[in-house]
Amino acid sequence: MSNAGFSYTLTRTLDAPIDKVWAAWTTPEIYGRWASAEEVALDVRTGGVWSSVMVIPGGARVPLSGTYAEVVDRKRLVMGMNVPGQAEPVLMTAEFAADGDRTQITLSQDFDTAQDRDQAEQGSNFLLDGLAAHLATT
Repeated sequence: MSNAGFSYTLTRTLDAPIDKVWAAWTTPEIYGRWASAEEVALDVRTGGVWSSVMVIPGGARVPLSGTYAEVVDRKRLVMGMNVPGQAEPVLMTAEFAADGDRTQITLSQDFDTAQDRDQAEQGSNFLLDGLAAHLATT
């Protein structure tokens, strides 16, 4: 996918140690709880396949799938998502940095259009909100 300059970067500091945050992204049962997903399968290794069914407000179910383009344990996940009509997977990068008992997470993506970027940024904020809420209760 070409980068036409439409990107976003979101950074949050989470009140949980990096091991707990990493497990939330890489353990199917935990990921499903905070990401509003069912039927989660995560083969967390470079080249590994992931899939889930997102349950969005109102009850609609959206099947998603892709591959891990890069996995660096407790540091970085680059996930490709298969999008109908796109020749290449849409990549999202999640970077993790320990900060004592807290973790800084940064999500970023590049898009060809502002509309695609805005929609993805909204979805990523929703994910981070769910992750923060999950970590606050576990």
